[in-house]
Amino acid sequence: MKMIRFAEFGGPEVLHLVEAEEPHAGPGRIRVAVRAAGVNPVDWRIREGQVLGAHPVELPAGVGLDAAGVVDEVGEGVEGVEVGDRVFGEGVDTYAEFAVLSAWARMPEGLRFAEAAGYPSVVETALRVVREVGVRPGQTLLVSGASGGVGSAVLQIARERGITVIGTAGAANQDYLRGLGALATTYGEGWVERVRRLGRVDAALDLAGSGVIRELVELTGDPGRVVSIADLGAPELGVRFSGVAGSVPDALAEAVDLISRGRLHIPVEKSYPLTEAAAAHADSHAGHTRGRRVLII
Repeated sequence: MKMIRFAEFGGPEVLHLVEAEEPHAGPGRIRVAVRAAGVNPVDWRIREGQVLGAHPVELPAGVGLDAAGVVDEVGEGVEGVEVGDRVFGEGVDTYAEFAVLSAWARMPEGLRFAEAAGYPSVVETALRVVREVGVRPGQTLLVSGASGGVGSAVLQIARERGITVIGTAGAANQDYLRGLGALATTYGEGWVERVRRLGRVDAALDLAGSGVIRELVELTGDPGRVVSIADLGAPELGVRFSGVAGSVPDALAEAVDLISRGRLHIPVEKSYPLTEAAAAHADSHAGHTRGRRVLII
């Protein structure tokens, strides 16, 4: 089968399309014929060699955590899913024609593979950080870097829970944030005062890693009310860095519910063929994303 692999840490140029042996579904796992794979910032962070304890790497390594596809192998002990089912979920080395998933759910009716591949890690992360930051209904959550996949999910989950959200993003994404129910403002010079004019901030999330931890602590008044998924230096300022996933099956179940009720939609900003995985990583790293990027297999 064809898959994306890297033999050394580095920039997007270390990614190569190679021929590899097909993986197989062990106990408690399923294998899918991948139709689309999500492109997440954690993918290029791992490729760069950043120290992420939840994702140890042994070179040469494959890439990718999220996928949507058709089940073609069911491991021992797995129930409730059959060969031929359309599923989306999380596994390993999903930038490939076949991938083994450790957590999955049936795709909601009407959802395309490209759309479904953009949800698993994103929704799990969004649910986790909203829980970890401790924001409650009636309070206000500030989201720095709100227009990407996780930010898009956070805004919609917060709205569903009665939480007001202030989101920062580039000028081109202001209407997008407002469309998801957020109070929107741009980042850049003067952004702290612009946020203050929008209202009190009870908790804050750093989703972009753009060096704003000190300002988020200033706005909330408490480092314990700030969580980052993107700045590895956050703990030096007393801020929690959230990098270990919670229950992916539970997150997928909630995603299916929200999507089916029309309460969650994350657009696919751009899709790429598997041969352009390096370009997908470069674009993801550049930021300014609206929604998700995916690979089409």
